[in-house]
Amino acid sequence: MSNQSDIAVQISSWRDYLALCKPKIVSLIVFTAVVGMFMATPGMVPLNALVFGTLGIALAAASAAAINHVVDHRIDSIMARTMRRPLPRGNVSLQNAVIFAFFLCALSMIILTWFVNLLTAVLTVFSLIGYGFIYSMFLKRATPQNIVIGGAAGAAPPVLGWTAVTGTLDPYSLLLFLIIFAWTPPHFWALAIYRWKDYQSVNIPMLPVTHGTDFTRLHILLYTIVLFIITLFPYLTVMSGLVYLVGAILLGGGFLYYAIRMQFDKSDRLAMKTFSYSIVYLMALFALLLIDHYVPLIVSIISG
Repeated sequence: MSNQSDIAVQISSWRDYLALCKPKIVSLIVFTAVVGMFMATPGMVPLNALVFGTLGIALAAASAAAINHVVDHRIDSIMARTMRRPLPRGNVSLQNAVIFAFFLCALSMIILTWFVNLLTAVLTVFSLIGYGFIYSMFLKRATPQNIVIGGAAGAAPPVLGWTAVTGTLDPYSLLLFLIIFAWTPPHFWALAIYRWKDYQSVNIPMLPVTHGTDFTRLHILLYTIVLFIITLFPYLTVMSGLVYLVGAILLGGGFLYYAIRMQFDKSDRLAMKTFSYSIVYLMALFALLLIDHYVPLIVSIISG
């Protein structure tokens, strides 16, 4: 029986540390970074950049997530959405969480510096600091525009993926950055509307708390319009083709549909449906970028 108990404790501990990494969020971050890698080259991504670049970026994102858990552990214990996280429940000590976060960060920097390139390592650590410290410790508690300003850190992964392959900053990679930067506010504010009482209870000045849910719904619509326009840029700059354009218009139309409905339907259910759609939207949009990128190659193989 004692052996079974020890195994159960080990499994629980492993799961708790995994939860500190916010795996669902990190998987989306890594996906956009990998798409950035493939967009950076007309052919196949070098295996070295693909493997070590993906691993290094993933570890850095997990480190930033763990730092966010540490910074927010007090308010997480109050908010209904977060009170079952590992730190509020006492499953992981604060000290161990800090050690774990910095171990992941150090490992990420070693991998990116030695096996990828210095530019990617530097940009990655700036992104980590931006989310883990600047956003989590200061912006989140300082201004209702926290998610807009802090969104820059979350928008960096496709740029990091691009630099992992090329070793240079490319204007096209900044288009991918802009897409995620514009996507972040309407994505997060939809959730914040649903959870505004949680944020109010811990004095976090999210937009629905400081300006009300109607004001936030309007800004979700405005940012969604901006996002729709920005997503046309890859086609307009000949970065992507018709496959991407058609998909971007259809996906953007879906996002606009939800954003417009939110102006009239004030239900929490619709806010959460909008939040859920926004995640599918970003994944599908970046998948379209990837598919469109290789259409010429596929056509040439078939025809030739």
